[in-house]
Amino acid sequence: MSADLLLAAVVLLASCVQWLTGVGFALVAAPALVVLLGPGEGVALVNCAAGVISAMGLAAGWRLVRAGAMLPLCVAAVCTVPAGSWLTRQLPEPELMLVMGGLVTVAVLLVMRGVRVSALRGTGGAVAAGAVGGFMNSAAGVGGPAMSLYAVNAGWAVRDFVPNALFYGVVVNVFSVVANGVPTMDSARWTAVAVAMAVGALAGRGLAGRVPEQRVRSLVLLLALAGGLGAVGKGLWAYWGGLR
Repeated sequence: MSADLLLAAVVLLASCVQWLTGVGFALVAAPALVVLLGPGEGVALVNCAAGVISAMGLAAGWRLVRAGAMLPLCVAAVCTVPAGSWLTRQLPEPELMLVMGGLVTVAVLLVMRGVRVSALRGTGGAVAAGAVGGFMNSAAGVGGPAMSLYAVNAGWAVRDFVPNALFYGVVVNVFSVVANGVPTMDSARWTAVAVAMAVGALAGRGLAGRVPEQRVRSLVLLLALAGGLGAVGKGLWAYWGGLR
């Protein structure tokens, strides 16, 4: 019961953040769900939930999607999703936790620093960001940081970034679910997740405009960083235990 409550709390918080800022569900939820459910189930649940919540958010802003700019990003992501899914099936759980936690930690640190790389501009940058994002989404449940770095280097405003990030989230998560499958949870746990997503959405909408967006974004990155480091710690602990 305590595990189910913790699972619901993570999903609720991540959903609230998503509706507050327009992005952030996977960054908050993925590291924690990987620790709670294990790499395979955790990533699969994040892919399912993030795909649904991205589609819901996109319903109001789909007219702002830049189809031409998103095409190379999405095509590249779709091509690398199978590689990330393959990796999750090949590595033992301790090593997989280390890889996932490391990917999330590095990605968050890069976004925090707002790294500017000339290679992430233009069509080539879109292809590179999409490829990295697709791999990370199916391997670790977090494909957004690559998209964020591309947007920073392309000079996108927040108004342009959010709907395009949601569109990217729908596409990459649909293909990630196809590659990784659906988590094997009972009906009670699925219900808890659905209710938590709904309550989080209501809370996020209610708080929107009352909480400074920059403060929320900083909190999202700190939570994601803590989760990534936690996954690394759990992987190291399991790995060390297996050697003893």
